[in-house]
Amino acid sequence: MDVVATLAGWPGAVWLQRSGTAYLFINAAHILGIGLILGAILPLDLRLIGLFRQVPLPVLAPFLTRVAAVGVCTAILTGFWLFTVQPDEYLNNTAFLAKLAILALAILNIGLQHGTRFYNAALKGGPVPLPARVMAATSACFWLAALVAGRWIGFL
Repeated sequence: MDVVATLAGWPGAVWLQRSGTAYLFINAAHILGIGLILGAILPLDLRLIGLFRQVPLPVLAPFLTRVAAVGVCTAILTGFWLFTVQPDEYLNNTAFLAKLAILALAILNIGLQHGTRFYNAALKGGPVPLPARVMAATSACFWLAALVAGRWIGFL
């Protein structure tokens, strides 16, 4: 069984292929997910790096982390759905493959960051340790790179 052909033929993909309106709304939901991710992760990363010190990290971080998680879930679900419309083309698109790799690194970085004692110490209101700052800067770079790679897809 050809997985790519199966994906392209599932009813959700066929619906998007036949309905410009449906595609429009799923694409808009994907953009909303991206907006939630960047709108939550970048301020949190900037706070961890050392900006906006007047904003208490123990208050800010849990809320922004939840918003970013909703954005990641929304973007992944809608992104996969959009992928199924033309899976062959996406799998042959260098920018799409780069975006997937960058997203994997960004998500791995989140797991590493949130699993460290450095991040947890910062959430308790103390000073943000250097390793947490470095992971936050790395996070910001990965998410912005994923955004650029996503935009690049349409140009190849």
